[in-house]
Amino acid sequence: MSKEINYTKLSKEVSYALRHAPWEYELELDKNGWVQLDQLLQAFHQFNEWQNVELDDLKVMIEKSEKKRHEIQGNSIRAFYGHSIPMKIVKEEAIPPEFLYHGTAHNFLSEIEKNGLSPMSRQYVHLSKDIETANLVGKRKDKNPIILEIRALEARNDGVNFYYGNENVWLADMIPSIFIAIKDK
Repeated sequence: MSKEINYTKLSKEVSYALRHAPWEYELELDKNGWVQLDQLLQAFHQFNEWQNVELDDLKVMIEKSEKKRHEIQGNSIRAFYGHSIPMKIVKEEAIPPEFLYHGTAHNFLSEIEKNGLSPMSRQYVHLSKDIETANLVGKRKDKNPIILEIRALEARNDGVNFYYGNENVWLADMIPSIFIAIKDK
């Protein structure tokens, strides 16, 4: 294990490779987004910055990450969520909590009120388990974001599919506007 590795930077690079541009690294993802660890390491070893990365470094990267973006099972690794690749990553349906949250910019509100939440450039709509996380996510697009409350359990009972991303993130194909309300902060 290399002591000079910036694990935050490594996490971002692995996320980019697994979520957005596997072809740039000559990676072959299966239908669930898994790639062989030796294939990922071999690809990363082609870059000077990552030529000393080992399996243990990937494990430390996952352990240190607050956002829990990746997981390792057996000889494979995958990103939990955030994919923008053309191939749809298959997720397992799960029963969501009663409410989920979504932080968004003011200029998107009228479109959301009319058409609901859609994945935009991603494969799934990303929802947060708590208001604080939704607020942080929303601040990427607006310094004072609007927090939307999603009646997730009601939506699921009406046929909307939800998928478990990780302990803070839930995913959905789309959310009709009838299940969305503006949350007072």
